[in-house]
Amino acid sequence: MKTNLLLKLVIGLPVLIFVDYLIMAALGCVSCLLGFGDDYFCGPYCLIGKSILLLSLIGFGWFIFPDIRKMISAKHPQSM
Repeated sequence: MKTNLLLKLVIGLPVLIFVDYLIMAALGCVSCLLGFGDDYFCGPYCLIGKSILLLSLIGFGWFIFPDIRKMISAKHPQSM
């Protein structure tokens, strides 16, 4: 149970951050090729980046939440 959570943190989180980086780099390259100016990169591009990171954070939390809940419930068993 702990190893599953540890693997998700050690492997899953860096992979997720790298994928976010690739998405933002590709979006930046396409935006530059289409001729968007500095106003785009200081405004909508930053908002898109923040929303991608927020969605990734929510998705990663949803991904590891069951393991954290199992670990907490194993530490504190319910008494009857």
